[in-house]
Amino acid sequence: MLIETSVGKTKEIAIALMGMDQVARVDAVTGPYDIIAVVEADTLEGVGEAVTTQIHSVPGIVRTVSCLSVSI
Repeated sequence: MLIETSVGKTKEIAIALMGMDQVARVDAVTGPYDIIAVVEADTLEGVGEAVTTQIHSVPGIVRTVSCLSVSI
């Protein structure tokens, strides 16, 4: 998941994300987004639930883009 944060909120948001069960990894990055988070769940619905109820509720998150990993 690509996450854009409010100015000065990246570290605080990264710490909040690291405490969530479905978030496997959190990395601060440069560029148009501030954080890349890896979200894992047993089902696609579980990922959606984590995104909509947990991640989107974190204050300071401006925008997210979910990118599903697929095998090719």
